[in-house]
Amino acid sequence: MKNILKKILNSKKKKKVVKKKIKTVKKAVKTKKVSKVIKVKKITNELNKKKIIKDSKKKDKVEVKTDPLRIPKNNEQKPEIKKVRKQETEKRIFKVKDYVVYPKHGVGQIIETKKINIGGIEVETYILKFEKDKANGMVPVNKQSHLRPLATINQINKCVSILKSKPKIKRSMWSRRAQEYEAKISSGKIYDLAEVVRDLNKGDDIMIDQSYSERQLFEKAYDRLLTEFQIVMGSSLEDAQKKLDKALKRNLEKQAQKVEAKQVAEEPINQELTE
Repeated sequence: MKNILKKILNSKKKKKVVKKKIKTVKKAVKTKKVSKVIKVKKITNELNKKKIIKDSKKKDKVEVKTDPLRIPKNNEQKPEIKKVRKQETEKRIFKVKDYVVYPKHGVGQIIETKKINIGGIEVETYILKFEKDKANGMVPVNKQSHLRPLATINQINKCVSILKSKPKIKRSMWSRRAQEYEAKISSGKIYDLAEVVRDLNKGDDIMIDQSYSERQLFEKAYDRLLTEFQIVMGSSLEDAQKKLDKALKRNLEKQAQKVEAKQVAEEPINQELTE
């Protein structure tokens, strides 16, 4: 019995010792974890402080740059300007000897394509020849969307029907109407040109009754439409002009005779006034 009791007591003592050891180990682990957490917090705080200092320095630099009264130092870094040395690659839509419409100048022919150095950049361009103005022009290939191909025969026929229709003249001031007509002419659209010619056409009326600016706009639109008619139809200038005048019901010979007759009639009246 004594031996049994001794064994029981010894086992209890061993358990107590084991429990104490476990408790001490747990405490040590906790202390280590706490110390690690404290270290991590300290490191994060230091990093945050450094970031705040850097941000404040950057702001100061920006403020110094934006200040117009401050004289910059030689040590300060200047922003680098990157220059594009190559033109945007784009396929050529038009070929040499093609006729195209440039809205501001009318119908022109592409003579050649040329590479020109502009500001250190090689730019590929179309060289256009305008026969009527006796001038050449250049259009970059990357801006060939501004050019328009010649009209088709169907579009020419539609233009003829527009010219035959009744003119639509607004009752607004001439200055406003002139701006609208100028915008239509510079747009380069063939239907807009036909509308301007139709609205400003005086038919067989005497040309003197038309104001100078009105006549100038009419002739500008008429000439551009005539050149496009001639090239698309593949006819002579006289045939294209006859077709246009027929649609407009114009007879230039009769108009010239009427102008001469009016001038002759006014001459004796002017002589009497001078006497």
